[in-house]
Amino acid sequence: MDLAESAHPRICLLPTASGDMHDQISNFHRSFGERDCHPSSISLFRLGIDRVDVREHLMAQDVIYAGGGSMVNLIAIWRAHGLDAILREAWEEGILICGQSAGAMCWFEHGITSSSGEPAPAEGLGLLPGSACVHYVSEPQRRRRFMQEIGAGGMPAGIGMEDQTGALFEGRHMAETIVAREKAAVWRVEPGVNGSGAAREEALDSRRLEDQRPATADALSAEILEFRETLAARTASRRVRRGVGRLD
Repeated sequence: MDLAESAHPRICLLPTASGDMHDQISNFHRSFGERDCHPSSISLFRLGIDRVDVREHLMAQDVIYAGGGSMVNLIAIWRAHGLDAILREAWEEGILICGQSAGAMCWFEHGITSSSGEPAPAEGLGLLPGSACVHYVSEPQRRRRFMQEIGAGGMPAGIGMEDQTGALFEGRHMAETIVAREKAAVWRVEPGVNGSGAAREEALDSRRLEDQRPATADALSAEILEFRETLAARTASRRVRRGVGRLD
């Protein structure tokens, strides 16, 4: 939320990967309902009941958050509803996109999913370059498959994210990696040298999140303030060029 442009950001959950599970939706609203923001969610499985103009709603958000679940199902359903194009448009307009588990991998070119049982490569939206693998230590079989695929050239180089870690991108550039617990890490995974067929991994230097987030804008870190300014400038520039306006 600190990265959003607004002091009272609008944040929308896309729980598609979980099949729009009620628990995921209710947990999201319970958590963010206690914060200074305007939470909402879109259930693609219930559009016949909960009617909403999906594009209009998403383009009015400050943050779009993708929940966890099946990455394969997530991508297939989004494409069937045209969300792949809508989310790219939102991202290009400067709306902050994020997520966890499948909702984190989906933004990359490729990820490692357990949607069909055993870990396997899956295609993402390709907004971010390279590949990603979540649950990097807690599910070692994912890690092995990720390294195998990259080593064999089946997937591009990427990052492996342990639980309670993340990566912050500015456009298509990875600005920093973040950890929320001691000894956690984000790993850079690349093909080995000389076409050996093996992959190599390296733990990246990451910023440790504070247990308590800053309460006021004056207390925000320089990195967050700089990111906000960059995001706001990029968004304003695009809206001027495209003639896009938004009412707060």
